[in-house]
Amino acid sequence: MKPRPIHRGWLTIHQPRPDARLRLFCVPFAGAGASMFRTWAAHLPEAVEVCAVQLPGRENRVHEPLYTDMTRLVPAAADALSPHLTKPFAFFGHSMGAHVAFELTRALRRRGGPLPRHLYVSGRWAPQIPPRDPPTYDLPDAEFRQELRRLNGGRQAASESSELTTALLPMIRADFAICETYAYEEGPPLACPIAAWGGANDPDVTVADVQAWRDQTTTSFSCDIMPGDHFFLLTSEEAFLASLSGRLATLLETISSVHA
Repeated sequence: MKPRPIHRGWLTIHQPRPDARLRLFCVPFAGAGASMFRTWAAHLPEAVEVCAVQLPGRENRVHEPLYTDMTRLVPAAADALSPHLTKPFAFFGHSMGAHVAFELTRALRRRGGPLPRHLYVSGRWAPQIPPRDPPTYDLPDAEFRQELRRLNGGRQAASESSELTTALLPMIRADFAICETYAYEEGPPLACPIAAWGGANDPDVTVADVQAWRDQTTTSFSCDIMPGDHFFLLTSEEAFLASLSGRLATLLETISSVHA
């Protein structure tokens, strides 16, 4: 029998693996929820438990207040995740989620808590690169929708399967506010490896933007450019998950050798 998903506040585990040797905490992009990771476990090593981060204001947390500021979101997320950092873990984030995962790692470092064995980021420029464009989260509805269509290449906003509705706009605006008001503060590079992915045809994130993540680690860095635009992890999902799976397999080997 297929195991039932587990919902634990900030976390949704679609395929529980209590014997997993590594937890992969995944942060979604703006406008998305934990459901975007529901099929990932089937494509990743069995020793990995995919723990999808469910931010307030969406899906099973739809009635909770939205966050609009990275400085408030990250401490709350760190508090919520800390009880689950009891075995080796890694962070993954796409677009907005990449910067959230990065700042979560820095928050845990400041607290002296356990740190991820690896940081996986995709579809986002390195945090030290300042934004090139003016904010869009406060545009009138028609202009904001137009910006969403531009980012999505004509597809529906975020990962929604139905037409974008007015009810979704506050959540997406809130996520854009998190992204567009985020102000990077200088700090020492992380002591964990970083792997970054980018889309070859991403209109906003260049290959150089993705490669610049190398400056945020004192250890190893890798970069893969995938076919597709900003949402290559959806349109080239099989190739992307194969790449991520390979990197997770290598990490598991490292963990096994340390505990041997």
